[in-house]
Amino acid sequence: MTRPVPEALEALLTEYVELEVRLADPSVHADQATARKLGRRYSELTPVVRTIRELEQVRNDISAAEELAGEDSTFAAEAEELRERIPQLENRLTELLLPRDPHDGSDVVMEVKSGEGGEESALFASELVRMYLRYAERHGWKAEMLDTTDSDLGGYKDATLVIKSKANDLDGVWSRLKFEGGVHRVQRVPVTESQGRIHTSAAGVLVYPEVEDVEIEIDEKDLRVDVFRSSGHGGQSVNTTDSAVRITHIPTGIVVSCQNERSQLQNKARAMEVLMSRLQALAEEKAQQDASANRRSQVRTVDRSERIRTYNYPENRISDHRINYKAHNLDLVLAGELDPLLDALAVADRAERLASVGSNG
Repeated sequence: MTRPVPEALEALLTEYVELEVRLADPSVHADQATARKLGRRYSELTPVVRTIRELEQVRNDISAAEELAGEDSTFAAEAEELRERIPQLENRLTELLLPRDPHDGSDVVMEVKSGEGGEESALFASELVRMYLRYAERHGWKAEMLDTTDSDLGGYKDATLVIKSKANDLDGVWSRLKFEGGVHRVQRVPVTESQGRIHTSAAGVLVYPEVEDVEIEIDEKDLRVDVFRSSGHGGQSVNTTDSAVRITHIPTGIVVSCQNERSQLQNKARAMEVLMSRLQALAEEKAQQDASANRRSQVRTVDRSERIRTYNYPENRISDHRINYKAHNLDLVLAGELDPLLDALAVADRAERLASVGSNG
């Protein structure tokens, strides 16, 4: 006998079938944004639907085995084996049904800023940027540098980049890189150190989901727009026109600049996109703080000044202090092999959310 599926799960099954029908309609794919949104939701629901169907199949098989157990004792043993699978499938379903981060499908804006340590910090900031660019390349993502301020030795005092996922990716870049925001500390012998002493310096990483349907309204009177000539290493001008744009949002003090597009109009548009993302992140962060002033996520801390990770060059060691993660493969991580670390952060985040559901239940 087939057991009825709970109403909430039935709604998901219905939505899944409707998505299959819509995605099979060629006219839907004429609008790439809509098709991408539907495709991601379909991919998100696929493991949920598979687990629901597997769970129901196991329960049906148990019922059938119990009915036949009176005629053949081997069916009783089969029913017992099947019953042992039920808790595993229910736990998997609970994990899959955890509320998702609404931005997991989003692309990201990243800002990397040098901190304490002068030139050494700027050089480290440039290595972090290269690490993220290599990671994006490994995943086939598109990375675009929007703006950089170079140091005298070729590092970055600050850099802004956008990373976008492929259209058919199950998740967006945010689902992987959202854990990167915070202070990154480096321990090594700087190139400026003549006596071989190990120094400690730091760089800050800010990560924002790139918002698509922005509902934030910006009053033009709140903006100060400055234009200047694009510059390269050492401050040398690489453009003969004032095409670079710097936008200051006066109420918040947020400053965004872009100089890598060809025209002033394009640079202003890109700078406005970054400003929108930063204001959206600021609004969401404030809402989260207002809703639960004492809550601090183990992984995605609201306090962006918190030191999250140490890169120790002499020991080839990387340590993430939020989850006590340590590995002696710093060279590989800097080459873009971030997945083991990011997987560990995702597991910790999921465990924390499961614990939260349990404590609230």
